[in-house]
Amino acid sequence: MSQFFHGLHTHQTCHPLSIGFGNEFSSEDPRCPGSLPEGQNNPQVCPYGLYAEQLSGSAFTCPRPTNKRSWLYRILPSVRHKPYTAMHCGNLTEKWDEVEPDPNQLRWMPFTIPKSSEKKVDFVTGLHTLCGAGDTKSRNGIGIHMFTCNTSMVDRCVSPPFSLSVPQQGEILITTEFGKMMVEPNEICVIQQGMRFSVNVFGETRGYVLEVYGAHFELPDLGPIGANGLANPRDFLTPVAWYEDREVATGYTVINKYQGKLFSSQQVFSPFNVVAWHGNYTPYKYNLDNFMVINCVAFDHADPSIFTVLTAKSSRPGVAMADFVIFPPRWGVADHTFRPPYYHRNCMSEFMGLIKGHYEAKEEGFQPGGGTLHSMMTPHGPDRDCFEKSSTALLKPERVADGTMAFMFESSFSMAVTKWGLETCQRLDKSYYQCWEPLRKHFDPNWRPSKQ
Repeated sequence: MSQFFHGLHTHQTCHPLSIGFGNEFSSEDPRCPGSLPEGQNNPQVCPYGLYAEQLSGSAFTCPRPTNKRSWLYRILPSVRHKPYTAMHCGNLTEKWDEVEPDPNQLRWMPFTIPKSSEKKVDFVTGLHTLCGAGDTKSRNGIGIHMFTCNTSMVDRCVSPPFSLSVPQQGEILITTEFGKMMVEPNEICVIQQGMRFSVNVFGETRGYVLEVYGAHFELPDLGPIGANGLANPRDFLTPVAWYEDREVATGYTVINKYQGKLFSSQQVFSPFNVVAWHGNYTPYKYNLDNFMVINCVAFDHADPSIFTVLTAKSSRPGVAMADFVIFPPRWGVADHTFRPPYYHRNCMSEFMGLIKGHYEAKEEGFQPGGGTLHSMMTPHGPDRDCFEKSSTALLKPERVADGTMAFMFESSFSMAVTKWGLETCQRLDKSYYQCWEPLRKHFDPNWRPSKQ
């Protein structure tokens, strides 16, 4: 553990994390030194009279490199709660057949954030399912959600499947059983299955969530790239232990997402009562500015997989349940090449979001806080203006995407769009297809290569 980060407990809420290699990490709240047991995980009596509780993120018998678990040393165990009861799910759903399939190119304008003066909406009530596939019962599938909220969660927390959050507007302070993380736009955070968390906001807030059923996010293999490049393990941060010993006479609500539905239970104490923890199954965050871009330096256009930050693998080698891919600022230097993304039909589904700036292939229409979905084998690519401009551009080294951060959730699942996404949200841009209508024919049967 870095001594630099350990020395900043009063100002710094996170410390370095290397993911994907089975590393062990530990942290204890500085108010209770020595709260981590020495020499064993589950002593007869824990320091400070704490309870030992294991959180398992994998089967007990998984190979050591993929075995995920952490030990939490807490004031009261999480088992002390009233029975779960079903609660209203709002626009959070796993009903993938509520409307007919739509194979068209889809684009959404920025999703509306409710005004706090009109309605108080926190992170959970502000979650809206846009599209997805599969189901949580078989632990095989994904869901893509938007969150739009204006108020903090008060005396309630939620526990999802594996989820990756991408804030687009407004900071979010995430309190977890492992500690706190402040996550700003252009950062991402991962909350793993079974981990309880609460979200504080500081005004109108919006972002994207990728939920994966039954697979861990991990760093992609680098192959011929070698040892260095893309997201470096040292740049991932995990919380420093922090606890609150607080009783809640009116009841603390614990929300559990189970088999696609929401359930709630009541308890009389804060669930964020973990004084110390150790293990390799933790929440974490990452700043996208730290991504080391690999790109083409001769000619042609490299596939977007070179921009993969995290992947959730399927059982088929090389095929992901979901990849999180970004399109960061970089240099474009390829010669004799149409540099923007090429026209494309893909056996994968591609959902794109925009955190800030203007995406280079569609500088108009695709806006921060909105999104696009290009389903399996649905053609897509640059609009007319981008094609014409890039086909005649002087090919000198140029900066691409300065001031911009676009991202993609790419999946091997065929995505179904929800009724909320197609109808209720009223943000679907039905004119999206028109950006390709002006593409004109350039074919010349009399063309011959020029003589040098």
